[in-house]
Amino acid sequence: MTVSCFLYTLFLMMTPTESDSATRFMARELPYAYGALAPHVSEETMRYHHDKHYVGYVNKLNELLLDTPFEGQPLEDILLSADGALYNNAAQVWNHELFFEQLSPQPVRTPSPELQAAIDRDFGSLDNLKAQMNRAAAGLFGSGWVWLASDKEGRLSILSEPNAGNPLRKGLIPLLGLDVWEHAYYIDYRNRRADGVAALWNVIDWQCVSDRYAHR
Repeated sequence: MTVSCFLYTLFLMMTPTESDSATRFMARELPYAYGALAPHVSEETMRYHHDKHYVGYVNKLNELLLDTPFEGQPLEDILLSADGALYNNAAQVWNHELFFEQLSPQPVRTPSPELQAAIDRDFGSLDNLKAQMNRAAAGLFGSGWVWLASDKEGRLSILSEPNAGNPLRKGLIPLLGLDVWEHAYYIDYRNRRADGVAALWNVIDWQCVSDRYAHR
């Protein structure tokens, strides 16, 4: 049984302020226990990654949204239109939502026939895709994300994006994201980023990724 894959959504709630009510984003709980991905990703890493970094981005986003034209807008609209700190925090919230949802303690290990056919067409094989994403992750200078993305016609590509970069800003649809910020791997793998990325493939739920491709 696999964890269900939510498609790019974030909870909203109405939180009273001293003067009025404001729409607030709510951090989502992990869809599995903190330690469920061990030994590939430790409980300590998941607690820091989710509770400190991801929740921190949500809180900062809510703070930055107050009294701006973006207040009350959907997260994806903010990501597409904002700049500076507001964009960075909105994108990091969105990126982490996708990242956590694609992981599972009981992952489906193969793509759907539709996605597999696209992978074979554009990369030759699933192993070639993984190898290319691994190289991109190891070669990305500083912090950022490596994405498997699709255009609306289903053509696949790999993008290396620094910091909070997201393929949506380029008109592409993110399917799978590798977080190569140090907080995603340093507790478990220290400076061995490549080992941390390699470990993620053991918990990537290809059913989730395939669902994203099917709904592009």
